Amino acid sequence: MMRFSCSQLVVDRIDPLVNPGQVPSPHLHQIVGGNSFNASMDPATHDLPSKSTCTSCTFSEDFSNYWTAVLFFRAPNGTLKRVPQHQEEGLRGNGGITVYYIPTNNKRTTITAFKPGFRMLVGDPALTTTSPARKVCHRCMPTSGDNSNINCGAPDAQTLPTAPCVGGIRSIITFPTCWDGKNTDSPDHKSHVAYATGSKANDVGPTGSCPESHPVVIPQVMYEVRWDTRSFNDKSLWPTDGSQPFVWSTGDHHGYSQHGDYVFGWKGDSLQKAIDARCTGDVCSALQTQTVQEADKCTVKRQVNEDYDGWLHALPGDPASSRE
Repeated sequence: MMRFSCSQLVVDRIDPLVNPGQVPSPHLHQIVGGNSFNASMDPATHDLPSKSTCTSCTFSEDFSNYWTAVLFFRAPNGTLKRVPQHQEEGLRGNGGITVYYIPTNNKRTTITAFKPGFRMLVGDPALTTTSPARKVCHRCMPTSGDNSNINCGAPDAQTLPTAPCVGGIRSIITFPTCWDGKNTDSPDHKSHVAYATGSKANDVGPTGSCPESHPVVIPQVMYEVRWDTRSFNDKSLWPTDGSQPFVWSTGDHHGYSQHGDYVFGWKGDSLQKAIDARCTGDVCSALQTQTVQEADKCTVKRQVNEDYDGWLHALPGDPASSRE
């Protein structure tokens, strides 16, 4: 599988997939990838590779954008602090998202790279309960060395951990592996793709069989985000009722509403070349790479002028912070 880091491009309250053109959008996101990211990004006119001048990702031909919700810590007095991110072990960068492109283990299966304009969404920012089809999970990480069951396998859970985590909290977001072969998007940003029949929450890569309605096998995109909660591990700062103090930027303190957005932006046929070469990790002879320093320099200015980093009295956009 390809596994590479994408440094932080921007933290901002815009969402060109779900709320195109709306500034500000309802809740805060953390975004990585190409620097043509903005609030609109009409797929009919916005070609990411040609409009971007840099990318925060390791592979310099990847101008895609990847984004998720943001985690906050709520102090006993009710104020909130954005949780910083740190890079996964073995990778470097300023703490954004570790991105995976996972092929099938069956070399006889044809994997088709995404087409220009392709977009998709996993998760639901309004979700308030568990879902049997969920591909979003959290893990309480040890200090180091936990590389097992990367794809929502035990001990991962849909809910946020209920005890301090010495290595921070990891969230995983796993996208579908089957495409209808026609539409690069759909009104809900989900219907044009599907999980394979028989695939389980902890499956890695395209497994099972694609349904007739979605016959084209695509690489499985997966996000891994490491939230550095270590500075909030003092148990005296935690609620006394046994609950946990973290809340997503959506206002959800359970963990169900974490979600991931994807907008394809690889240059030319570079992703297909990498898939065909079965590239592994963050080194690929079929792709051009850049240094961590070059990736870290690729940032964009926030479009919404509000405080995200100090101690806040309410979440940005003020979604209900105790939503059930």
